[in-house]
This record gives sequence, C-alpha cells and structure tokens, in this order.
Amino acid sequence: MSQDKELTMDELEEIRKKKLRELQRQYEAEEAPEAEYEAQRRDVLRRLLTPDARERLANFKLARPQLGAALESRLIELAASGRPFAPIDDQQMRQILAQASNRREPRITRR
Repeated sequence: MSQDKELTMDELEEIRKKKLRELQRQYEAEEAPEAEYEAQRRDVLRRLLTPDARERLANFKLARPQLGAALESRLIELAASGRPFAPIDDQQMRQILAQASNRREPRITRR
C-alpha cells in the first residue's frame, strides 16, 4: 500500500482517544439528570428522617431493595404533600418498616 493510505500507529491511537472522549461526554450527559434526581431524593430524606432512621431505612433497603425503594418513595411523597410534621425518628421508622414488612403480596398458585 502507498504511504498516503496507511494510517500510522500514532494516528490510530489519536482516533481511539478521540472516540473515547466522545463516549465519555455522552455517558456524563446521560448520567447528570439521574445524579441530580438522586441528590434531591437524599436531601429530602435527610430533612425528613433523623440520622438513626435514615440508617435503619438504608439497612432495610439492603435486605429488601424493592420494598425499601417503594417505602422511600412514599416518604418523599409525604414530604412533598406540604403538610407540616416532625422528623421521623428511629422508633417511628421501626413501626413503619414493621407495617410494610407485614403486608404480604398475594400468591398465585397454578394447578
């Protein structure tokens, strides 16, 4: 092949780096709204729950992720309702978690 059509290793490396930078920018642009949303959720929960209650909820989310996320969303909705209330403490969080855990989903059995 002629010299004009062959890409040197440096040129190939530069093309790879350029493509990588483009992909990183795209990824960051997609992640920014999600990160902002999560930061807002954490801020609302920080105002809504005492530190012990936040820790208890975090532990609960580790054990039961779906139920914990649903409960977290319900708490955020409560805060968004605009009704004044005192921060939820550890004892109240225990009661809330116990009620949420006692609800059983209907089981479907097939014959």
